[in-house]
Amino acid sequence: MSAGFVASVGPPGSIGPPGATIVDVSDRLLVPGLVNAHTHAHGGLGRGAVGDQAPLELFLNAAGAINGQRTLDDKYLSAALSAAEMVRRGCTASFDLFVEFPAPSAEAMRAVGQAYADVGMRAVVAPMLADRTLYQALPGLLDAIPEPMRSRVAKIALAPYETSLANLKPILDDWPFDRDFIRPGIAPTIPLHCSDEFIVACARLAKDYGLPFQTHLAETKVQAVLARAKYGKSMTAHLDALGALGPNFSGAHGIWIDRTEMDLIAKRGGRIAHNPGSNLRLGSGVAAVREMLDAGIEVGIGTDGTNTGDGQNIFESARLAAYLSRLQGPEYERWVTAREAFDAVTLGSARLLGFEKMGRIAPGFVADIVFLRLDQPHYVPLRSPVMQMVFAESGSAIDRVMIGGRIVFEGGRLTTVDEAKLRRQAEEAAARLDAANEGAKRMVASIHDFVGTFCVAHGRADCHIRRRLDCLPT
Repeated sequence: MSAGFVASVGPPGSIGPPGATIVDVSDRLLVPGLVNAHTHAHGGLGRGAVGDQAPLELFLNAAGAINGQRTLDDKYLSAALSAAEMVRRGCTASFDLFVEFPAPSAEAMRAVGQAYADVGMRAVVAPMLADRTLYQALPGLLDAIPEPMRSRVAKIALAPYETSLANLKPILDDWPFDRDFIRPGIAPTIPLHCSDEFIVACARLAKDYGLPFQTHLAETKVQAVLARAKYGKSMTAHLDALGALGPNFSGAHGIWIDRTEMDLIAKRGGRIAHNPGSNLRLGSGVAAVREMLDAGIEVGIGTDGTNTGDGQNIFESARLAAYLSRLQGPEYERWVTAREAFDAVTLGSARLLGFEKMGRIAPGFVADIVFLRLDQPHYVPLRSPVMQMVFAESGSAIDRVMIGGRIVFEGGRLTTVDEAKLRRQAEEAAARLDAANEGAKRMVASIHDFVGTFCVAHGRADCHIRRRLDCLPT
């Protein structure tokens, strides 16, 4: 390895200059570090804060109560917790959409980036941007909430988009991190939550600064139905009309898109970040990954945030990506294979992040390597390493994790940060934040059923796209 890159690959004993450090990897399976195509670092402190019967819109209804009142230290801590968990699960890089109310700040972006740097991970740090609240974004939702709650909800506001973008430009102009490890990105959170002017401005900023651009694309049927009602076209077609689609574009989830939308994304060189675990947790549906691949879309795999995906286990996400494809038809030759899932969670996700020399163990690629113990039950007997890893690995077999030639996990612990200290800080922060957000929680509870009823009604609306069991003919 040279300056954090793989210098050469050869048989045992054939390489290594005099004086090189020798690492014994006998009885180990070496694989490139897995790459998380979509997560939210702010979810680290939100674990367990949302009930187990909450679709996305109800989760978003509670977002202010979950993420409110956080200090800059809390934002760093949440990102450090997420990054530490990812490394423990063999993940060496991620696309992180972190949130900050009422507008993102350079200080928070720096804090999140520093958390990744301290843990030793690579990341694209992309603030989630919006200039409309959930209640403003979904046409008719505010009217569905009775008084006096409606007046209270109507007063919730985000900063004008000009403020959000102005806050980011100083840090983009003077990025404080090594871009080989920590890069900036931009993430208008959900198109319905952003004015058209905002999306156009984000697309322009991404182009001017060379930023990867990610948004939540048709994650739920509610989004897809309301987008067509509002724009008179699909959400994907609307984004294209605004100039948002292109080689730097990725759509997170992309469940409720049809083949015409897939063809358009492929034509523009865009990608999809598939999040099968959170799609199941939130009841959003099963994305048509084989159809995306047929259309020529490069697919990456993500975990989503800890508070919606219940963890950062990227091995589990890869397994679900393969398994869920088996529910979409009896044509077994169209099922997503273990190799396709592995390529998606390595090369596919890496290119989605904008890292071209990541996702393989090969000369010139970054030295991000996961060492797996082959004495673990799911590798005995060893016949098909890729299949046995994708279909059975949980992270339990991880012996070491190397990022940029540096060992960041070994002997069951991170070598870069004090995890016991992170735990103590997390427990203290959770107790403090839960108490500080008690009023917001009561407000959320008061409108929970109205938001839920509204979204169930739109979730039952006619739609030519079928991604859930209730949408299938009986």
